[in-house]
Amino acid sequence: MMVTFCSVLVFSTILRVVLILYGDWQDSHMEVRYTDIDYLVFSDAAALMSSGESPFKRTTYRYSPLLAFLLIPNAVFHRSWGKFLFSAADLLVGYFIHTILKLRGVPEKVCTYSVMAWLFNPFTFTIGTRGNCEPIVCAVILWIIICIMRGRIYQAAFWYGLIVHFRIYPIIYALPIVLVLDPQYIQPGQKPILENWSSHKENSHQHLDDTELKTLWSLLTSLFCWTRILFGLISGAIFLGFTGLFYYLYGWEFLYEALLYHLTRTDPRHNFSIYFYHIYLHYEHEFSILEKLVSFLPQFSVQLVLMFRFALDLPFCFLVQTVAFVAFNKVITAQYFVWFFCLIPVVLPWSKMKIKWKGLFCVLVWMGTQLHWLMWGYLLEFKGKNVFLPLWIASILFLAANSFVLIGIISCHRYSPIFQRLKRSLKSD
Repeated sequence: MMVTFCSVLVFSTILRVVLILYGDWQDSHMEVRYTDIDYLVFSDAAALMSSGESPFKRTTYRYSPLLAFLLIPNAVFHRSWGKFLFSAADLLVGYFIHTILKLRGVPEKVCTYSVMAWLFNPFTFTIGTRGNCEPIVCAVILWIIICIMRGRIYQAAFWYGLIVHFRIYPIIYALPIVLVLDPQYIQPGQKPILENWSSHKENSHQHLDDTELKTLWSLLTSLFCWTRILFGLISGAIFLGFTGLFYYLYGWEFLYEALLYHLTRTDPRHNFSIYFYHIYLHYEHEFSILEKLVSFLPQFSVQLVLMFRFALDLPFCFLVQTVAFVAFNKVITAQYFVWFFCLIPVVLPWSKMKIKWKGLFCVLVWMGTQLHWLMWGYLLEFKGKNVFLPLWIASILFLAANSFVLIGIISCHRYSPIFQRLKRSLKSD
């Protein structure tokens, strides 16, 4: 039987509708709720906004008021509106994955199986149906990649400014986007020429050539080209515009809860990070500037290396950046994993990793160390055992697993810039 993209999309839609309906039933009849606790927070904030009050009157609501605005129908029509919205964004991610791969010349069969890696991932098809908003962020990130690939730079700038306001973490993609907007690849008013999948799939030892290794120099010498300047101005204006509007409406409370809190957040529990034990031991005390700097430097250093090494292969750069950002972050929760799950399918066709061997081993290592952490977390949270030290060791093992997987992904990837150089295309003409 031939598996088609349309049949995959239809089946995925039915699956998500069934899960949403089942979730409503479980919430009403069982002690353990299916719905994510954050969804209740979103819904309460939306109800407050619909009655003309600040969504930040709901404690622990630490998101842009845009999210509460999108969920106002929860209070007006039905409490499951947001789940359908997030699941629709989840399906849209699958559609955008297919679009990106087709734009890069990947065969339809490979596109379909890559999309299935997202749509039938148990983690991803439950996160939207349980009421988590991350699929919206994933969809916008992929749409930004599509806009850049199609040469719609200023549309990409609009969405980038909006999504950084909505969820602050995509700020890590700013420099790679600026790097890829190089005048030798993109000229104002001209559609960039995309590199084709077939030109890279045969060369399993593809490396950066001398010109591509000079990406940093290229940035420094042509930083102030109009494409880059306007991208920065538009995205910055959108970010500041929405931020300024909500600051006017909700004051300092909005600024702290929606933005500043995420920059200074510390969480002594429900946190996979290696920093959690230090946070727990010093939770009642203010962290010194040196402590904050030391925890930030490893993450910042790894990000810089990955940006300058892989920026021209933009989807892959986003993937490895996100994996590294999550792995080295001061706070890691399970919902953060979806940030890089949506990017894995768009780079699968360029990977030499054998699913039955190294791929399966990487999955088992990552899942095994996560389950090991969850075992100690269960003993701490539900049994009240003093297992903070074993839990910290489990966090170290999980960081090691993330690093192992990241190195494996990089070592098995065929480097493939998304654009051809204009001078190369002119010579071929």
